[in-house]
Amino acid sequence: MKTPRDILFARHQTAQPKLEAIRQSAVAAACERQPQTTATTILQTLWLELILPSRRVWSGLATVWLLILAVNLTQREPSPAGKIATAPAMMSFREQQRWMNELFADRTPAVEAEPSKTFSPKPRTEIYQLISV
Repeated sequence: MKTPRDILFARHQTAQPKLEAIRQSAVAAACERQPQTTATTILQTLWLELILPSRRVWSGLATVWLLILAVNLTQREPSPAGKIATAPAMMSFREQQRWMNELFADRTPAVEAEPSKTFSPKPRTEIYQLISV
């Protein structure tokens, strides 16, 4: 007994050579149209597919970065050429420790602590009697 797969396979067996010829002609046409990949074709493809369609977005981003760069350059303070930076990051470890100790030193006069007062709680039964009355 033949399965449905065998029946369909026998029916379409005659179309196999025609489909193979169509496939070969399509592959040959695609290979002829597409040149060998080189650096210039890769760059051209990137330009055509990534940058050219969204050139407004790229120009906007470039403008924003140029503005950020301009603001950053105008906000810098000129550094004197002959001076050595005395920032904490440039100091030696001991100088940093000494500087931090001076900065965070406790300069408030010491307050003598008062003697602790003894606390003796009252029995809870008195509280209960006040509530129930």
